[in-house]
Amino acid sequence: MIFITGGVRSGKSSFAEQLAKEKAQKLGGALHYLATGVASDQEMAKRIARHQREREESEWSWRTWEQSTGIEAVAESFTSKDIVLLDCVTTLLNNELFSQQNWNPQVLTKLLHGIESVQACCAELILVSNEVLWEGINHENKLVLEYSRIIGNLHQVLVARSEKAYLVEAGIPIVMKEEMA
Repeated sequence: MIFITGGVRSGKSSFAEQLAKEKAQKLGGALHYLATGVASDQEMAKRIARHQREREESEWSWRTWEQSTGIEAVAESFTSKDIVLLDCVTTLLNNELFSQQNWNPQVLTKLLHGIESVQACCAELILVSNEVLWEGINHENKLVLEYSRIIGNLHQVLVARSEKAYLVEAGIPIVMKEEMA
């Protein structure tokens, strides 16, 4: 598993796609894009459409899975040679949290189960996430504090389980973790 994070518009998705292509070429597997975005407003709808168009126009063949929650449902669709790019963990967390009737901080367990299910079925899982709370935390908002705790814990667990982790800034990937094979 490879974990990639960075700020908004940092180039992390482009970097992740390039890594996925290189892995697919090396392993001879198919490319899968596990998209978690939901077109909740016009800007997001345009971003989703742009990403879909870019993958369709790519010289590489991508199979896109639109799965905003419960990613374990598609895990068995992948083979042991496939490369799966999940974009993005933060959006998946948001979707899971806000699809519930009541705020449930145990969502971390559900997310990890879904990610583990996908990882178990493919050759390589590449996770893209966002650094959304760098600018500080509003200590008076209980919801923001709980969210920051969940996303922070999720990132720590995912990086610990990943063989590589990158931070992308201004299109430049910075290695945060690299285990030698």
